[in-house]
Amino acid sequence: MEWITALSEQYGYLVLFLGLFAESLALPFPGELAMAICGHIAALGNLHLPLVMLYAYAGALSGTVLTYYLGYRLGAPFFDKHGKYFFLNAERIGKISSWFERYGDKLILVSYFIPGFRHFTGYVSGMLRVRLTTLLIYNGLGGALWVTLYVMIGKLFGHRIVELLHRISGYSAAVIAGLAVLFIAVLIIKRNKAALTKWLGRNL
Repeated sequence: MEWITALSEQYGYLVLFLGLFAESLALPFPGELAMAICGHIAALGNLHLPLVMLYAYAGALSGTVLTYYLGYRLGAPFFDKHGKYFFLNAERIGKISSWFERYGDKLILVSYFIPGFRHFTGYVSGMLRVRLTTLLIYNGLGGALWVTLYVMIGKLFGHRIVELLHRISGYSAAVIAGLAVLFIAVLIIKRNKAALTKWLGRNL
């Protein structure tokens, strides 16, 4: 934590942009911690909060768009063979692809909150030929929520950053599971709307 704090204090916005850009390429960088620390520094008056959010958001989104382009242009056969150089092996590609098949493109909306998933969202979306506009809408909305959450954690609870990040990561799986159940329930209701309306008409 000390090294990222020192870098953030010295280089601030540049650290956020380049760090979150690198993390979107699946390179090791503690993006959530960096955002929280910069949020805390902003609360102390040494950085501007809107700029912290803007640079973090721009880094994350631009990195994802680049990986989408790589996935789209190079395709699945390339990553099956050379994916290890991108920290993306065949097993991981298969797992993420199966999630897309099960939950659809809307999975991108919550991808930032799934540990080990957001780093590869762009690559796999490109390989699966997800429309760029779809990626930008869902990834853009999810990224905005993700950035806002962690920057505000740093602003409001700077002295307890590490403890809070551990707690949030522990709840992430439960939150995603709940969202998945809700999403599936909505799909079932939509597909059976006529039958459900008819049943309610008979029993109410």
